[in-house]
Order: sequence, then structure tokens, then C-alpha cells
Amino acid sequence: MDGFLAALVISFGVIFVAELGDKSQLMALTFATRFKPVPVLIGITVATAIVHLASVAIGAGLNAALPTGWITLIAGLAFLGFGVWTLRGDRLTEEEKRKAEKGGKSAVLAVGVAFFLAELGDKTMLATITLATKYGWFGTWLGSTLGMVAADALAILVGRMLGRHLPERTIRYGAAVLFAICGLWLILEAVGQL
Repeated sequence: MDGFLAALVISFGVIFVAELGDKSQLMALTFATRFKPVPVLIGITVATAIVHLASVAIGAGLNAALPTGWITLIAGLAFLGFGVWTLRGDRLTEEEKRKAEKGGKSAVLAVGVAFFLAELGDKTMLATITLATKYGWFGTWLGSTLGMVAADALAILVGRMLGRHLPERTIRYGAAVLFAICGLWLILEAVGQL
């Protein structure tokens, strides 16, 4: 697999898994109960594209400043941390639920602003930064953006069709295991480089 395709596929998979059961996915479910799905998806896509573009810029800057072996080691440790963070789980606070339900004149604007703010410093942003240090910016940006939008679209679809949440505990444990596997793989790769 060439560099762009590897970055696209890996970033899509990692961010899709990271988004399952995440706070912003719960926000997508909440917005979908108030607004039509298309404006919700547009708002999510625009906000995600902007946040992840900033994330890959940060990751590319770190990649230029640090040796590859150390970046890989840090990435592996970060992924182990993301696994622990995923086990902790996310919940919407009452204030976040109220903001999601209020909306405004424009559903796209309401969703976009809410998602932009929710994603700043979130694990998907940090995972995107980490992936960009290893795989390059464009494929990582495109894959991470598509992965997040796909996971949120799934939440909207399932939430609207079934009227209930995905089994959170199963998703949380599965995502944590995948993060741990990726983290251990990167750590082993880093040890070989150092």
C-alpha cells in the first residue's frame, strides 16, 4: 500500500473506532432527534474537516521536529492512552444536551459550531495529530475526516431507525482493545528503530 492509501485507510479505521461511543457521536444522535439528518451531517463534516486540518498541521510540524523512532514510540504510548480513555467512556452533560437541542436558525451552523468546540482537544483530534506524524497530512486528514463522519452518520442512522443507542459497553471495550493493539504494535516498531 502506498503512503497516501495507507494513511487514508489507517486514519479512517482508527478515527471511526475512536468515534464509536464518543461524546460527539452522542451529540450527533441528539442533533438527529431535532434536525433533519442532512444538515446535521453537513455541520459535522465541515467542523470535522476544519479541526482535523489543524490536527494534521500540528502532526506534520511535530514530524519535522522529532526523530522517527521517538515519534513512533510516543504514538504507541498515545494509543495506549487512547485505549484507557475509551474505556472511561463519554457522556453528555445536561448542559451539552441542552445546547444540542436548542439549535438555532441554521441547523448546519448550530451543529458545526457545537462539533468544532467539542472536538478541540478530544481523543479523535489527538489521534489525528498522532497519525499525521507517522503517515503524512493529506491521507490522514481525508481518512480521519471520513472516518468521523461515517461513525456519526452511523449513529444518526441507527438512532433514528431503532430509537435506541448502540450497545455502549461492547463498543467501548472493542475500541479500547483496538487502540491497545495499535499502541503495542507502534511501540514494538519504535523499539526496533531505536
